[in-house]
Amino acid sequence: MRTLLILSILAACTAVASATDKADKTSSPQLAAAGTADFKAHVLSRAELDKLLAHPERVLVIDVRRPDEVTAIGGLPVFLSVQVSDLEKRLAWIPKDRSIITVSNHAKRAGKAADLLASKGFDVAGAVGVQTYEEQGGTLTKLAIPHPHPGLAPAQASSR
Repeated sequence: MRTLLILSILAACTAVASATDKADKTSSPQLAAAGTADFKAHVLSRAELDKLLAHPERVLVIDVRRPDEVTAIGGLPVFLSVQVSDLEKRLAWIPKDRSIITVSNHAKRAGKAADLLASKGFDVAGAVGVQTYEEQGGTLTKLAIPHPHPGLAPAQASSR
């Protein structure tokens, strides 16, 4: 009897949590794209990102995904690639004279990166998920890893 009561309570809690999560995602597409609100940064819509990218001299796009994610999924045509785990160590490389757009697949890592940058005094325009951007009609650039020059030995090719 006690086991049945515990299972009933767990089932009720799960149903409430599932309904709350579904309502949150339905009421806020930006949070649904980001997964959860683990960050404070604004999640940019396709229209907002396109407007910012129309003036490339004013923005810096920082893609915080792994290189394999960028090549498999695609990304924006010009960006600085710094994985989230390395971002704090690379702050000196990031110019402060541009608005920063952080990029990940669904904006969760990008949101965390945007929060870090904002806390360090950078002007952050927002975070974007490239897969969400593409779902909203945005166009991604597909990237290919260049093959080494056929006349070079592997050691020479890797040093180029």
